[in-house]
Amino acid sequence: MKKAYRTKKASKKSKKADTALIKEQNLFYVRELDEFPEPKNKKNLKIFSWNVNGFRAISGKNFYEWLDKEDADIVCLQETKADYEQIKNHHTAKKIFQYQYHSYWLSSEKKGYCGVATLTKIKPLKYQFGFEQDRDEYHFNNEGRIIITEFEQFILWNVYFPNGQRGPERVKYKLEFYEHCLRFWEVQRKEKYLIIAGDFNTAHKEIDLARPKENENVSGFLPEERAFLDKMVSMGYVDIFRKFDPSPGKYTYWDPITRARERNVGWRIDYFFVTEETVPFVKNAFIQMEVMGSDHCPVGLELELP
Repeated sequence: MKKAYRTKKASKKSKKADTALIKEQNLFYVRELDEFPEPKNKKNLKIFSWNVNGFRAISGKNFYEWLDKEDADIVCLQETKADYEQIKNHHTAKKIFQYQYHSYWLSSEKKGYCGVATLTKIKPLKYQFGFEQDRDEYHFNNEGRIIITEFEQFILWNVYFPNGQRGPERVKYKLEFYEHCLRFWEVQRKEKYLIIAGDFNTAHKEIDLARPKENENVSGFLPEERAFLDKMVSMGYVDIFRKFDPSPGKYTYWDPITRARERNVGWRIDYFFVTEETVPFVKNAFIQMEVMGSDHCPVGLELELP
């Protein structure tokens, strides 16, 4: 698959209440519930982002209990590590299709790798898988990292950004991926409010990881990776969590091998970035460090749109 990109206006009506679109060897899956009543108040929204480190794995833990409790309007998942057939045939993962969400799933060409999903109670006006224009020298779309959903007042990016820990070439890939995203963000922010959710795989400031000095030469805290987040901020993209909570010790990822979560030796690498135009409508942003099930925890924000 050289182009994972698809864009489509959400259908107004179909013959079936639950419609599915499966294309490209099950790398794309769309489930739209045309008869599902949308939230009465579509201006007050709760949005979550969570790197689940394998949807099949977390579906057998506490994922559904968390989903029931939060009753989120939109949920962005990263690192789902499964295509449609694998989810459909899995004894606990397939339960997700019983929930009343319009759902958009994208998987990687490589089995058990990357993958993102967006679950939303509000049917988007349009949805898109991957970049509209990919980079031929990198084929970013092959890895299944981006779902974009456009709503009446805002555009939401659900992104699993690359990890650079496999070496210098992968760091270069990661930085080029960042820059390629930025080109599209700069266009779209002129059209609507813009929200970027996902695992950025970079801790921005020293406060965002437990041991900054020990990780200065580790991908995820390299100067060039952090410089991109500096660039975003200088261009009017806001790390919205820090508007609400400037305190240390708040992380979203912990190394499971070293049992780092027990000691809270973590990294804050999962973010909601919003454009400065969007900031006035964010009423809260938070991290759910107490929620288990993955080596990451959920992050969330609450919107009150005009």
